[in-house]
Amino acid sequence: MDWQPQEEPLRQLALFLRDSLSGHDKRAQKNAELMLKQAKASPDINNYLAYLFSSAQAPAALNMTPDSYHMARSAAAIMLKNDIKTSYKTMPESSKTYIRSTVLMGLEDPNPQIRNYAGNIITEVVKQGGLMGWPQILSELIALVGNESGKVSTQAQEGAMGALFKICEDNKRALDKDYQGQRPLNFIFPKLLEFTTSPSAKARALALASINVFVPDKPQAVLANLDNLLLQLIQLTSDPSDDVRKHVCRSFIHIADISPQMIIPHMDGLVDFMIIQQRSSDDPELPLDAAEFWLCVGEDENLRSCLGPYLPKIVPVLLESMVYGEDDVLRLEGGDEDAEQEDREQDIKPTFATSKGARLATANNGEAPAASTNGSSKPSTTVYDDDELSEGEIDEYDDDDNGPDPEEQWNLRKCSAAALDVLASVFHDPVFEILLPYLKDNLSHPEWPNREAAVLALGAVADGCMDAVQPHLPDLTRYLISLLQDKEPVVRQITCWSLGRYSAWASHLDKDGKLLYFEPMMDGILRRMLDSNKRVQEAAASAFANLEEKAKEELVPYCSVIVRQFVECFARYKDRNMFILYDCVQTLAEHVGSKLAKPELVNLLMPALIQRWQKVSDQSREMFPLLECLSYVASALGDAFAPFAAPIFMRCIGIIHQNLQDYWLASTDLAFDVPDKDFLVTNLDLLSAIIQALDERRAAELVAASQPNLFELLGYCMKDESNDVRQSAYALLGDCAIYVFQQLQPYLPSLLEILIAQLDLTQLVLRVDEGENGYSVVNNACWSVGEIAMRQGEGTAPYVDRLLQRLVAILFDDKIPESLNENSAIALGRLGVGNAQALAPHLATFGPPFVRAIRPVQWTDEKGQALTGFTKIVLCNPPAMEQCLLEFFLEIASAPKGFLQSPNQDSPVECFQQVLAVYKSMIPQFDAFLHHLPPDKEEALRQIYNP
Repeated sequence: MDWQPQEEPLRQLALFLRDSLSGHDKRAQKNAELMLKQAKASPDINNYLAYLFSSAQAPAALNMTPDSYHMARSAAAIMLKNDIKTSYKTMPESSKTYIRSTVLMGLEDPNPQIRNYAGNIITEVVKQGGLMGWPQILSELIALVGNESGKVSTQAQEGAMGALFKICEDNKRALDKDYQGQRPLNFIFPKLLEFTTSPSAKARALALASINVFVPDKPQAVLANLDNLLLQLIQLTSDPSDDVRKHVCRSFIHIADISPQMIIPHMDGLVDFMIIQQRSSDDPELPLDAAEFWLCVGEDENLRSCLGPYLPKIVPVLLESMVYGEDDVLRLEGGDEDAEQEDREQDIKPTFATSKGARLATANNGEAPAASTNGSSKPSTTVYDDDELSEGEIDEYDDDDNGPDPEEQWNLRKCSAAALDVLASVFHDPVFEILLPYLKDNLSHPEWPNREAAVLALGAVADGCMDAVQPHLPDLTRYLISLLQDKEPVVRQITCWSLGRYSAWASHLDKDGKLLYFEPMMDGILRRMLDSNKRVQEAAASAFANLEEKAKEELVPYCSVIVRQFVECFARYKDRNMFILYDCVQTLAEHVGSKLAKPELVNLLMPALIQRWQKVSDQSREMFPLLECLSYVASALGDAFAPFAAPIFMRCIGIIHQNLQDYWLASTDLAFDVPDKDFLVTNLDLLSAIIQALDERRAAELVAASQPNLFELLGYCMKDESNDVRQSAYALLGDCAIYVFQQLQPYLPSLLEILIAQLDLTQLVLRVDEGENGYSVVNNACWSVGEIAMRQGEGTAPYVDRLLQRLVAILFDDKIPESLNENSAIALGRLGVGNAQALAPHLATFGPPFVRAIRPVQWTDEKGQALTGFTKIVLCNPPAMEQCLLEFFLEIASAPKGFLQSPNQDSPVECFQQVLAVYKSMIPQFDAFLHHLPPDKEEALRQIYNP
C-alpha cells in the first residue's frame, strides 16, 4: 500500500473518535464531535478512518487500552460509512481504492461487531458506486465464504457471508440485471445454495437468508435452482441451529407462495416439521416463522385443502401458542387502574386522515376489521428506521422509554389466532369440533391466561364457524358477558373484542332474543368503555364500533343510552382513547342518520363534541379524526347542526388558510416545516358536510361570510400537488354547485380553468407513473363538471369545446378504470342539457363510446340527466347516430318504469319520445328496425314511449 498515515494526526483522530462515543464526559464528547467535523475537510480523512477501522492491533503510537481502541475503531467505521453514503461520488479515486483494499480485512477481525461494520461499509460502497464500481467484490466474498484458499478462519467466512447477505439485501434488483450478457445472480445463487452446507451455522443461516431475499421475486436464477433448493431445505429441517431452521421455515413459505405445487407432495413432513418448530421455546422468532406457514398455506387456494387431514394436529398447537407466556403474564397480571393518568405523547398512535371526497361509481361493501390489540388481525408494521445505524452499530435507543408496545407487535400469539381464523374460514365446522372441548376446559379455567386464550380462540373462529357456534351462542354469550367483570383487565379486554365479533348474530335476533342477548351485550360493552383500565376502554370502544357496523339501524331504539355513555366517555377519556371514541360517534351517526337529530340527543352530544373541539389545537393530529367525526355528525343532524355550524365553518376556513400559507413558506424556506396535507383534506371534507347539512339560505350565509373567501382558497386546493387534497377539493366544488351555486357562480371562470387542466389525462399518467393514483381526483372533477353544467346551462358555452376534448379523451381511454369512463360520459351528457347545439357536430365521434360507457351505470337522477342531455344532442344531429342507434334504443328501453315515473326528477320520458318520433320519420322500415331489439326490450320501448 503506497499510502501510510502520519503518527500525530492518527493519534489525535483516534482520541477524538473514542471521545465521540463517550457518554460519561459530555464536554469531551462535544469537543470531539466538533473536531471530527473539522477533520472532514482533510483530503485524507477517509484513508485515516479506513486504516484505523481495519487495523486489528492498535498502532504503538496510540497508546490506548483495548476497550478505548475498540471504541475508536467503531466510531471510525460509523463515520466512514456515513461519509461513503453522503460523499462517495466526490471522493478522490485514490481514497476509494484504499478503502476497497483495506475494508476486507475487517471481515477477518475476531470481534463480531467489527465484522458487522465491515459488511456495512462494503454494502455502502456497492450501493453508492454500483456493482460495476467494484466488480471483483462478489467473487472475493464468495472465495472467502467458500474458503477457496484453505486458510480462511470460520470467523472470516461468517464475516464475508454477512457482507454478501447485506449486498444481496440492498441490491437484489441490480444483481439480476444484464451486464454484458451476464447476470451476477446466475453466478451467486448456486454458490448461496452451496454455502447452506457450510460447517458454520451462522454462515448456513446467512446463506439461507440471502436466498430468501430473491425467492419471492421469482428471477430465472431461482426458478432454475428451485428443485435443488427444495431438496436442500428438506435436508436442513433437521439442522441443529434454531437460526437455520428459522430461515428454512421462511424459505418453505416463499416456495409455497411462488410454486405451491412443489409443496403438496411434502405436506405430511412439512406439517410435522412446522408443528415441532412452533413448539420450540428457545428462539422466539422460530415459532412465529413456523406459524406463518399456516397463514400462507391457508390463504392459498391451491394449497389450503391439503391441510384438512392435519387439522387435529394443527389446531391444538395454534391454541397452545395463543396462551400468554410466563414473561407476558408477569408483565400483564393485575394491570393498572390507569384511567385517570394522562397519556404520554409516545402512547398516542399516529393518525392519518381518510378522504371522503371520492365520487366513484363503485363502492366497497366489505367490512373492515375492527382495531384490536388482542385480536387476530395482522397489524400494519411500524418501522423504526435510522439511516445512520445498521446491525452492530451503537444505538442509544431506550426500549423502556420509547420502545414499541409489546401488545401492539406482531407475535406468535397473534399469528396463531390469525391462522385459526383463516382455517376456520376454510374448513368451518371441523375446526369448531376440535375447538369445542378446548373451550369447555378453558373458558372457566382458574388461571386467567387460559381463560383469556379461550376467549381469543372463540373470537377468532366467529366468522368461519358461525353456523357451528350458533347453537352454543346463548350460553357462550351469557358467559362472555360475565367475563366482562373478570378481575384481570386483559381478560376483560379480549372479551370485549370477542363479543364484538358475535354482535351481528345478537343484533339481528327477534325482539325476545334482543332482550336476552343483544341488550346485555351492548350494555356490557358500553359499561367497559368506562373501565378503570385504558386498554379495556380502548378494546370496548373498538368492539362497540364493530357492533355499530353490524347492528346499523337496529341501534335506533338505543340511541339515548348510547349517546349518554359516549358523553360520559368524552368527560373521562384521555387523549389516546379519544381517537377511537370519535370512531364510535361517527359510526353511530353514519348508521342511524337523521334519528340522531332529536333535540334531546343533539343537546347531549354536541356540547361534548364542541368542548373537545375547543380544546384541540389547530396543529394537533387529533384534529383529523375529530373533523371526520364532525363530518358524519353534521350529515346526520342536517339542519339541527345549524346552531353549531358558524364557528366550526369559520375555523375550518382559518385552518385551510393557515396551512396554505405554511406550505408556501415551506416551499420558499427550507428551515420551515412542511405542514401535513391531512389538515387540508379533513377541513375540506367537513366544509362539504356542513354545506350539505344546512338549508340553502344558511349555507349561503356561511359561504358569503367566509374570510378569507372560500372559493379563493378552494382554487389553491384544486391545484395542490396532493391527490388527496385535490380529491376533496373537487368534491367540495361539486357540493357548492349543488347547494350554494349563486355564491359559486362569480368564481367559476377561474375555477373552471383549473378544472379543465385537471381533466388532462396526460398529466394523470405522469402522476400514476410516479406511484400516485389520481383516478379518484379526475372522477370528482368529472362529477363537478356535471353539477356545474346542470346549473350554469348555456353559461358554460365558452368552455364547451375544451371540456368536450378532455371528456372525450377520457371516454376513449380503455386503460383507465371503467368508473372513470362512466363518470366522463355522465358529465358529457349533463353538459349537453344546456349546450346541445354546440356538441351536436361531434356526436358521430363520441356517441358510440358514450352509449357503451353509460350502459352499466345504475339508473339514478344523474344518469337520467345525462341521457336527457345526450338525447337533446341527438335531436340536433340525428344522422350522426348511425353506428350506435340500436344500442341507444336498447338503453332507453332498459329504463325502469319506477324511475321514469318518479316525481323527484324531471322525467326524461318526453325527450325520449321526441327522439323516437324523429327516427320513426327518418327510417322507412322503423318497425322492422325495432325488431332487431330483444323482444322484451322492444315491448318495453313500445309500452313506455309509444313510438
